Amino acid sequence: SAGGGPWRRAQGYINPFWLVLASSLAAALYAAFCLRESVKEPKAAELFTLRHYRAVCRLYAAPQHLRARRGLVLYSLAFFLLVTVHFGAKDLYVLYELGFPLCWTPDLIGYGSAASYLAYLSSLGGLRLLQLCLEDTWVAEIGLVSNIAGLVVISLATTTPVMFAGYGTLFLSMAATPVIRSKLSKLVSETEQGALFASVACVQGVCSLVATGVFNPLYSASLHFMRGFPFLFGAIILLIPAAIIGWIEIWDSKRDYCDFSGASPSPADG
Repeated sequence: SAGGGPWRRAQGYINPFWLVLASSLAAALYAAFCLRESVKEPKAAELFTLRHYRAVCRLYAAPQHLRARRGLVLYSLAFFLLVTVHFGAKDLYVLYELGFPLCWTPDLIGYGSAASYLAYLSSLGGLRLLQLCLEDTWVAEIGLVSNIAGLVVISLATTTPVMFAGYGTLFLSMAATPVIRSKLSKLVSETEQGALFASVACVQGVCSLVATGVFNPLYSASLHFMRGFPFLFGAIILLIPAAIIGWIEIWDSKRDYCDFSGASPSPADG
């Protein structure tokens, strides 16, 4: 991204796309002829059977383990809202930077794209460091705070330094997503992991469709009163997953406390 902007400015779009094509072909050839098969003994498997769909439905509809199923639904909702905002905001960055008052050139757009991708690396390092001293729930909340603050700053950006400050504020914005995935994984048994992550993949696909259908029209509709309104709208939406994660943590803490308080005393206590 950092080199692509100046390159596009100097030679246009054709040569960078040739590089993308060559890189994709090289990756495909490497995967086809150089990588070893990870499955040593192939086993027969069926595709597109109703059994797979029923397994996904049972995750959310099975009556047993009601507490786990409720957490599954709430965490899935939090994941849906978080990823939808992420996709929706990402689709608008270039349009926002091209328009007035930023009016960025291709090289600045490339630098801005590189700055947005740095959030993946900084979130990875921050996630590892924060998990050494904080519970996963608090790590997710800090990631959501970083995401909300960054979107608010970007929504108000009228100069290049403020826009880059918004990208910098997003430095922990991707930390919440892996925490939610981890929480979801802990709510189901080992035999249900495949169905769980199949449902997560479906939710992520729906997120992309919803993000495009909501944020792009919202951007065009809000140009006359606030160009950054979609980012502010996304920040407000992210308050919902923050509240969901916090409520689940508080509820689980109270339930664990009640279970502990209601435990019968051992004979030794008498």
